[in-house]
Amino acid sequence: MRRIHVGNALSAFGLGFTVPYLYVYVAQVRELGAMTAGLVLAVFAVAALIVLPFAGRAIVRRGPLPVLLTALVTAALGALSLGLAGGATAVLLSAAALGAGQAVMQPSLATMIVDCSTADTRSRAFATQFFLQNLGLGVGGLIGGHLVDTTRVSSFTLLFAIEAAVFLMLVAVLATVRMPHSPRISDAPAGSAGSSWRRLLGNRAMVQLCVLGFVLFFACYGQFESGLSAYGVEAAGISTSALGTALAANTLMIVVAQFAVLKFVERRRRSRVIAAVGLIWAVAWVTAGYAGLGHGSQEMATAAFVSTYALFGLGEAMLSPTLAPLVADLAPEGMAGQYNSAFALVKQLALAVGPAVGGPLAASLPAPYVVTFLLFSVGISALALRLGRKLSVAQDQPWAAAKSRVVARGGAPAETLAA
Repeated sequence: MRRIHVGNALSAFGLGFTVPYLYVYVAQVRELGAMTAGLVLAVFAVAALIVLPFAGRAIVRRGPLPVLLTALVTAALGALSLGLAGGATAVLLSAAALGAGQAVMQPSLATMIVDCSTADTRSRAFATQFFLQNLGLGVGGLIGGHLVDTTRVSSFTLLFAIEAAVFLMLVAVLATVRMPHSPRISDAPAGSAGSSWRRLLGNRAMVQLCVLGFVLFFACYGQFESGLSAYGVEAAGISTSALGTALAANTLMIVVAQFAVLKFVERRRRSRVIAAVGLIWAVAWVTAGYAGLGHGSQEMATAAFVSTYALFGLGEAMLSPTLAPLVADLAPEGMAGQYNSAFALVKQLALAVGPAVGGPLAASLPAPYVVTFLLFSVGISALALRLGRKLSVAQDQPWAAAKSRVVARGGAPAETLAA
């Protein structure tokens, strides 16, 4: 598990190392124009949407580790070729390889965590994963920003070469992991597997969770660097330095609050935790509304805008030990890879649609923008409570189910033993 967490941190570090500078690299350093730079960012999303449906099946059949190693090598080749590419075609093909590799890493690592954890330790494992991902992204972006120089192509070539080296180093680290045997579709008798996607779509609780996940990612992550930032600049008059402070406040809240909220979250119904996140994000949107539509001073508007990002971070810290373990517990035996990939696909769709809708709406109609996403946040709470009615006790309250199993076997709950 420690090596898997190292893998999560390094993969996030590699992502944060280069992705924030892709647009500048393609449009200005390589002088390929804004259109090509926009296409590169779109290729990242399209590549993920194409490979994720196949990745889930591959993880189920082959196991997460071989799929992860293949994704890492693909991403390394994509990063290295991107740093050397001079023409539009080469840049787009390289971006496709890098985007596809990075997209497959997420469900592969999540499935490895599922296979190496128990119901009792899974929430903490995914909370640690999210903590290290944000730390890796922040550190990678900080170091990458100090290495690049827009006047020298060689500085970006070095940046992408280091990213490729990080991915290959990760291959060496994770190749030593010995995964416990878990059921695969290939282990089952011939003809018994059926259509894995049809089985997934037949799981009504999982379908409802995917709908809920789409709204979550659309209303939060899909707005961070598009709609919400455009709203802050256009409606609230936030400076670019204040926007950077807001993004830092979001990361800082996650890093500080992650393990503080974990104990609270672990003993609550997962559906109600998600519903609480919807309410917290509703407060965040009200705060954003004050920042852009209120009549206070510029300092108050800036403080409110920074608080909005911090409140989003608090909600994210509550979701990290909740959503991913719930996906794992909804998956039938041997299907965790398929379910993780399906949920990653939903997330990718939301991240593709969110900026396309939020950006123009925030720039042109700031008041309707805030009201729209305030309603989306309230909708998150309603969808979460509705999902809770479809979940078993083991899925919604795993700690309570574990306690019941101990009592049924004639033992005593951990608290009683400790007392």
